[in-house]
Amino acid sequence: MTLPLRLFRLATALICLIAAMAALASMGLFCLFLVAAKDLPRVPEPIGRINDTPATEIFSADGRRILTIGGRETVALDDVSYAFIQAILATEDHRFWDHRGINKLRTLKALWVTLFEPGKVQGASTITQQLAKNLFFSFERTYVRKFRELLVAFQIEAQFSKQEILEAYINQIPFGVGAYGIGEAARTFFGKSAGELTLAEASLLAGLPKSPTRYNPFRYPARARARQQVVLRRMATAGMISRVEADEARAAPVDLRAHGRSLRVDSYFLDAVMKSLEETYSPEVVYHGGLRVYTTLDVGMQQQAETALQEGIAGLEAQMDMAKGARQPSVEADNGLQGALVAVEANTGAVKALVGGRDFFQTPYNRALQNHRQPGSGFKPFLYYGALEGLAHTPADVMVDKPVSIPVAGKPPWKPRNFDRTYKGPMVVKKAFTESVNTVAAQLVEALGPDAVIQTARRCGITSPLRPVYSVALGTFGVSPLEMAAAYATFAAGGVRHSPYWIRRVEDVSGRVLEEHIITGERVLNESITYQLVDMMAGVIDEGTGRVVRRMGFALPAAGKTGTTNDYNDAWFTGFTPNLSTSVWVGFDRGQGMRDKNGAGITGGRGAAPIWAQFMKAATQGEPPRAFMAPSDIYFKKVNPETGSVAGFWTRNPISVAMRKKNG
Repeated sequence: MTLPLRLFRLATALICLIAAMAALASMGLFCLFLVAAKDLPRVPEPIGRINDTPATEIFSADGRRILTIGGRETVALDDVSYAFIQAILATEDHRFWDHRGINKLRTLKALWVTLFEPGKVQGASTITQQLAKNLFFSFERTYVRKFRELLVAFQIEAQFSKQEILEAYINQIPFGVGAYGIGEAARTFFGKSAGELTLAEASLLAGLPKSPTRYNPFRYPARARARQQVVLRRMATAGMISRVEADEARAAPVDLRAHGRSLRVDSYFLDAVMKSLEETYSPEVVYHGGLRVYTTLDVGMQQQAETALQEGIAGLEAQMDMAKGARQPSVEADNGLQGALVAVEANTGAVKALVGGRDFFQTPYNRALQNHRQPGSGFKPFLYYGALEGLAHTPADVMVDKPVSIPVAGKPPWKPRNFDRTYKGPMVVKKAFTESVNTVAAQLVEALGPDAVIQTARRCGITSPLRPVYSVALGTFGVSPLEMAAAYATFAAGGVRHSPYWIRRVEDVSGRVLEEHIITGERVLNESITYQLVDMMAGVIDEGTGRVVRRMGFALPAAGKTGTTNDYNDAWFTGFTPNLSTSVWVGFDRGQGMRDKNGAGITGGRGAAPIWAQFMKAATQGEPPRAFMAPSDIYFKKVNPETGSVAGFWTRNPISVAMRKKNG
């Protein structure tokens, strides 16, 4: 066979192969078209109805509606600032007036970047495609879904004018802090109508939809202004404004509305609810699906929690003389003195109030959930329960408050000290607990082992990372206020753990129940030993480091524990009645020490316990006294606080201790 003939046959085979591949590709595209075109959503008429999604409603525990998401206001295109129209087009789709639903050049560029630049994915959606996306509840990132979105975009372009499409778009985009559509955004951020926006204001708003949370100007003004400059550069490059106009807008002050949201007392709580809903159902379903969400929120308690935290922190700032120079620039950047409060129903786990900071509007960081700070001595109940259970100790056993040095393999010995740097000699276990004696706690954890402390904490619901080192018993690993409130609720419930929750039931727009929380408790601790621990924790409030609670007039039966960390970086008080467990944390976000103007450190008893007492007085107002129920094998005796022997007539300051009959 001659060479030309072989080349001819090879070329013929190659052409046939290419033709076959083209046929297969065409058949594949045709099949993709059939699959994608099946059950395409119908575009509403007029197109503005694309924003008519059913509102999602959120209710409190007593059935009151506390938030509605949806019901957006529609602003006519002619009533919107021309500067904003130009700004949003320059930012989102500068060829909007020229294409018919797809920007071919932008799509090819995005495809090239996605395929040939590993680790990078670039979007190419036009305004029409973004509008089409809202017709889908399925927001998974698949090629079929994107192709269906493209078909709907072509349908929209064929059916409606560019003005109608643009008007529908600007009335549905999210700007953050609950503002959807340009009308809401203009009022929320600037307190004016959409038609009154200046170029500086319009360019700032146009930059927000890319990432409303990241560029939130209330929380991140520098980021928002940097994003505004990007918008102005794009407007100038596209010839929509001159360089001089861009420079003037860049330099112009932007006065945000002082109260750009309605001042809700339940914002931190709702923040937790919304994040849970978005994780379960996706943001699109939450904001556009017409859900009915029934929460555990007690609106009255939430208001009382906000008030107690704000007033308590203000009082601490006065003691610290922060107004007269004690607040350094680094502290200013740290949002000042902060706090968190969580209240959990002891026998159900229902979160009744949740406050993650002084002002959600200024610092939406939710310290009640996300802030993991050292609890200090607030962690000791887990140690003492382990000692009562694993070491068979009783509250009347005698320990010695003395300097201790505990060997640690491969490291210097551990030498914990008491906060007051003094040692009081022999004392019973209950007294060591109520006075938060670190040296006694160190001896107990050495005998018990840190793993047992961690195991008890886990049984009670602590989930944060903990390492098996001796200092874990003194609270050297971070936990959240929610964890502490829920874990202490296990003690209040006699050793039965209930997982904390804030959503009772979720229904869809048709009333079908999507989820419902069924209250179930699990016994994780021995009831009698738990009662002994609760009795010791009651001593903290009656005669120990939490005495301020009684001085402030809170008289109901209660138990709790203070917590203070090294250098006074954190102040805690977590306590409970038989019905309600509440945890309070106070500190600086970056961990600056808290000291008053005389140099004295702010402890848990001084910083957090008064806030707890103020809240609990208000939250339990009108409740009759209810004692913690003692199991049948518990009896009480009064003992000498130093020797543990039965107290006699001449015994000074005898201590009542709860004993189990099998140990008596």
